[in-house]
Amino acid sequence: MANTLDPANLAFYTERAPHYTFSFASTHSRQLDPFLDRLKPGARLLELGCGGGQDSARARDRGFAVDATDGVPAMVAKANERFDLNAWAMRFDELAARESYDAVWAHACLLHCPRSALPGVLLAILHALRPGGWHFASYKLGTGEGRDLLGRLHNFPDADWLRDAYRVAGFEIVGEAVYAGKGSDGTQRDWIDLTVRRPEG
Repeated sequence: MANTLDPANLAFYTERAPHYTFSFASTHSRQLDPFLDRLKPGARLLELGCGGGQDSARARDRGFAVDATDGVPAMVAKANERFDLNAWAMRFDELAARESYDAVWAHACLLHCPRSALPGVLLAILHALRPGGWHFASYKLGTGEGRDLLGRLHNFPDADWLRDAYRVAGFEIVGEAVYAGKGSDGTQRDWIDLTVRRPEG
């Protein structure tokens, strides 16, 4: 699979890692606790795109075994500095685990994966999950891949394309929510949260 980390995105998050850690690492994502409530005590969770580390820290503090990763080494360094997570740098295309996790959490990060690479990444997430394992991801909706006002690459899928991509990868879609939200560039657009599961069989 080709490198899934766009050079402009890497440069953006490398330069702004201290700002993002300060601005966004003070509280965990609002969708996290309801997702964690689906898991058994002590379940093993992988976070993709951990950013400042606040979500992984919350999951760890709730008693889950957490592997925190991010494709941007500067973000990993800040997450470890703030929360001592033992996080490591890993791009989406480098995920090679097999039936190792009960859950994969990917809040507001897979939206940066190039559309051509996303099906392969979803398949890698499916393989990383144990049968019956859970996955959460959030995306900015749109009509095709492009860049926001800050120059960051987004896949901007429409909801039907995204649902189809998850189903083709082998996931069962358990829940979704579409809502309006403002991105870091100030643009208002619709977002979608997907909660999916690897089938038991």
